[in-house]
Amino acid sequence: MRLHGVYFAVAAGSFRRYATYRIATAAGVFTNTVFGFVLSYTFLALWSERPHLGGYDQSQALTFVWTGQALLAAASLIGGGFQEELQERIRTGDVAVDLYRPVDLQAWWLAADLGRAAFQLLGRGAVPLAAGALAFDLALPVSPLRWAAFLGSVLLGLLTGFGLRYLLALSTFWLLDGSGLNMLGTLLSSFFSGMLLPLTIFPGEFGEVVRALPWAATLQVPADVLLGEYEGAALLGAYGFQAVWALVLLAAGRALQSLATRKVVVQGG
Repeated sequence: MRLHGVYFAVAAGSFRRYATYRIATAAGVFTNTVFGFVLSYTFLALWSERPHLGGYDQSQALTFVWTGQALLAAASLIGGGFQEELQERIRTGDVAVDLYRPVDLQAWWLAADLGRAAFQLLGRGAVPLAAGALAFDLALPVSPLRWAAFLGSVLLGLLTGFGLRYLLALSTFWLLDGSGLNMLGTLLSSFFSGMLLPLTIFPGEFGEVVRALPWAATLQVPADVLLGEYEGAALLGAYGFQAVWALVLLAAGRALQSLATRKVVVQGG
C-alpha cells in the first residue's frame, strides 16, 4: 500500500472508531443543542440592546452561534481531539512504537484527527445546526458555492487547530503531564476562536490582535465565510490567513517533533 493510502486508511479507521460511540454522540448532540439555545437567547438579549454589534444583525449573530455549535466537536474548540491519547502514549513510552512505524508521526496523527473531525462534523454538527435553523431565523446561504467555500475554510481551520494541539501534545516529552497545558489551550481556544463571542465585537488594537491570532482561523473565519463576509479576493485573503497559520504551526510541530525524538528519552523506554 502506498504511503498516502496508509494515511487514508488511518483517517477512515478513525472515522469508523468514533462512529461506534453512538450514545456519546447522541449525548454530544443534545449538549450542543442545549448550549446553542442558551447562547442564542443570550445573543438575542444582547443584540436587542446593541443592534449590529460587531457588524452583524440579529440573524447573522444567531447564525454565528449555531455555526460554533456545528464546529464545536469537529474543531475541538473546548477540548477533545487526539492530543490526550498522544500525550498518554508519550507518558507511558508507547510512542516508541509509533516512531518505529514506517510513517511520519505528525502525518499519522493528522490523518487520525481529520477522520475524527469528519465524523464529528456530520454526527455532532449537522443536527444542532438544523435545530437552530428550525427554531430561529438564521442567515444561512442558499448558494452551494457558499457552502463549498465554507467547507474549504473549515478544512483549513481544522489544520490550524491540529497544529496548535500537536504542539501541546509534544510538550509531554518534557513535562510528562500535559493536563495543565490542555486546560490553558482550552481557555485560549474558547475565547480567541470566537466560541464565546464573535471576535469582531472587540474594538481597537485589541480586536485587531485577537483577529490575527491562529485561533481565529478555527471558527471566526469559517463563520464569516458562511455569512458571506468574504467574497472574491477577500475570500482568497481569508484562505491565505488560515493557510499561513496552518503551515507555520505544522512546521513548528515538525521542528519540535524532531527535537523531542532526538533529545528526549522516552519515559518507560
